[in-house]
Amino acid sequence: MTFRVAAFVLLLAAALASAVGVVYARHEHRQRFIELNALENERDELDIEFGRLQLEQATLGETHQIQRIAGERLQMRFPEGGDIVVVKP
Repeated sequence: MTFRVAAFVLLLAAALASAVGVVYARHEHRQRFIELNALENERDELDIEFGRLQLEQATLGETHQIQRIAGERLQMRFPEGGDIVVVKP
């Protein structure tokens, strides 16, 4: 009868260890799933920001936009007829 008791205790310990392993695996799965969702949200936000920056770059690259910014911020202007000097070799 001691063999049966020992076998029962061994099987009970194996079942408990298996249950703890399952609980641990589920917990790790949930943690990784939460991390995956956070990273996907961050990726989506970065994609949106990248699109906005591309649009801003395209807007700033337009010629009239460059001329406007040069005139407003840097006080640049086109030279007058008298300001142009032609240098001959």
